[in-house]
Amino acid sequence: MIENPAGTAAVPPSVPPRLPNEAERIAALHSYHILDTAEEKDFDDLTELASIICQTPIALISLVDKDRQWFKSHKGTTETQTPREYSFCAHTITSAEPIMIVDDAHKDERFADNPLVTGHPHIVFYAGVPLVNSDGFALGTLCVIDTRAHELSRQQISGLIVLAQQVIDKLELRRKVLQLEESNQKLYESENRFRNLVSQAPVAIAIYNGPDMVVDQVNERMLNLIGRTADIVGKPLLASRPEMIGHPYMDILKEVYTTGSEHQGFGIKAPVMRGGMINEAYFNATYKPVKNDAGEVMGIMLAATEVTEQVETARQLAEAKQRLEIALEAGALGSAEIALKTGHMISSDQFKKIYGSSKDAELNYRDVLNATLPEYREQIKLLIAEAIANKAIYSAEYQIGWPDNSIHWVSAHGKTRYNEQGQATHMVVVISDITETKHYEQRKDDFLSIASHELKTPITSLKASLQLLDLIKNKPYSPMHVKLIEQSNRSMKKMSTLIDDLLNVNRMTEGQLHLDKRTFVIADLLKSCCSHVRMAGKHELVFEGDAQLQVNADEHRIDQVVVNFVNNAVKYAPDSRDIILKVEKDGNFARISVQDSGPGIPREKVPFLFDRYYRVDHSGAQYTGLGLGLYICAEIVKRHGGDIGVESEPGKGSTFWFTLPLN
Repeated sequence: MIENPAGTAAVPPSVPPRLPNEAERIAALHSYHILDTAEEKDFDDLTELASIICQTPIALISLVDKDRQWFKSHKGTTETQTPREYSFCAHTITSAEPIMIVDDAHKDERFADNPLVTGHPHIVFYAGVPLVNSDGFALGTLCVIDTRAHELSRQQISGLIVLAQQVIDKLELRRKVLQLEESNQKLYESENRFRNLVSQAPVAIAIYNGPDMVVDQVNERMLNLIGRTADIVGKPLLASRPEMIGHPYMDILKEVYTTGSEHQGFGIKAPVMRGGMINEAYFNATYKPVKNDAGEVMGIMLAATEVTEQVETARQLAEAKQRLEIALEAGALGSAEIALKTGHMISSDQFKKIYGSSKDAELNYRDVLNATLPEYREQIKLLIAEAIANKAIYSAEYQIGWPDNSIHWVSAHGKTRYNEQGQATHMVVVISDITETKHYEQRKDDFLSIASHELKTPITSLKASLQLLDLIKNKPYSPMHVKLIEQSNRSMKKMSTLIDDLLNVNRMTEGQLHLDKRTFVIADLLKSCCSHVRMAGKHELVFEGDAQLQVNADEHRIDQVVVNFVNNAVKYAPDSRDIILKVEKDGNFARISVQDSGPGIPREKVPFLFDRYYRVDHSGAQYTGLGLGLYICAEIVKRHGGDIGVESEPGKGSTFWFTLPLN
């Protein structure tokens, strides 16, 4: 009696029906005198072949007795009998169909609670052909069983039916063993049918004999696969297929022949003849040792199915996946798949990096949600729910906190996966870090505000000066006229500077900044530049370094860079009396620097100084300007093939520098 895992007697499944002539059927079965007899190779060969043809792990010759089913042959299991009440075959013998197939026993009310389904051997798939003798009695079945979902092709079903007839033939021969001559004839016919079955099998089959692997039998499918003709029969394998010399395939055959152990290979690469040329193809293959009655290995039966197309498809899918991964990596995009029911996530390394986690970290949906700043969480939940309900794209931008307490912006896009029942099961998400973009947008917005303010101030001043001049235009010339004219000129100069900055940025963005290069002594430029600072007298411009060093550059643009550096020193270090202008030779480059002794620049601000629209907040002091000067300087230097940078320490001043090629 099969028991359930708890150790108590299993609840009987649906009781199989019995035939009206059940007593006669039982008598016919007993007339064969086969129950409880020893195993026989002929029957084992048939279950072996059924297993190979149908590609199932279990194949049985089951004879249904009064209260049990007994297995004459049991490929793939050590069981020799089970109670009739658990028997699938007891259902099969009452069916008028040539074959009974149960695709999924868990979904069949006759077998869902069967201990052979719920317990060992965990039957999922069953296909059985009734063994009907010449008198019309169904003695049992030839059946194949799998512990996973399975499907038989039309050819496999036909092969199983033919094999079932082989079983009946052997049973009949056994009953008529006293009629030796007739039995011998039927055995001969059975052997022919077996060979015919091999030749007509839905899979490629070859049988090799002896240690030299002489080709004993090969069907048309196998010949087509390997690109050979039937004249290879009777020849050693290597003589008929020299391309196999030294191939690992031969090692497999040798191992099976030597050990007597069956071998299964998946995606095996082997050379084949196609179009008169040797090509590589891929196969799923089963190597079965053929043994005599003494258990000695006499040869090998090979059953093979070509899977070259499947392997190639898998390779293309792998390449497509790799291309996608490369694209995601190149775009700094992180990807993840979230199981909606459990929150389990499979995420890429870039995804983890964007969330501030290590590659080895295990993230789930709860971790991601907890990392999101509280003010965004409900919105994200709502957007995900809407995307699932409407089968739409989920899209959101939100802020997250890293383990180091820094705040970052994330852009996320996702799409839901649904099962066959239309239920949402997973969401695939792609994210990117948009922190820099958000900062840039903020700086751009700040710039627009600053630009409008900076332009409005001189325009307002100019307007006021012109209005006053208009009021006194008919009065005699006076110091007021001079003051208003000078004020108007200052306003125009300031507007001109601001507009020049805007035009320079536009030219650089469009690639229209042209350079008029010539060779000149850089010290001459430094000694003559910034006349407005020299005339003001508040700061001393001190030259140091190589007074003869020449560079090849656009003198006007380099003067613009130096003037910007000096103006910044005057603006942000007003108490720095001396401003050092220095020239040094650095390999094939000239290094020009402007040094002040002002308050310096905070270290965290330094990396952004040369970004467009960036302005440093110096301890709350208010300064005019658009935040474009250093960006323009950086672009001019880069166009010359040089580098630009700054060295600064709070309280010790700043040194802005750039390099230019000597030639």
